[in-house]
Amino acid sequence: MEIIRRLGVPPSERGSATNGTCPDIFELSDGNFAVIGTDMTTELAGELPSDAAVAGYERIVMVSRATLVAARKDIPLN
Repeated sequence: MEIIRRLGVPPSERGSATNGTCPDIFELSDGNFAVIGTDMTTELAGELPSDAAVAGYERIVMVSRATLVAARKDIPLN
């Protein structure tokens, strides 16, 4: 599996103070997506609706609204 492309613009164009360590979204060669974000599993697991759960190998990851909005134009429709 490989990273094919970034969705949206680089963190430096979204105002990153460090020009790199910010949330990001990438498309993978298998068609899935990888997300760099803040691990919020501990804080949010108890807030999930009753029909949702986090497996031991999963994490709830928060990305900023600005990151997702910047990626919107690059997210495939199908």
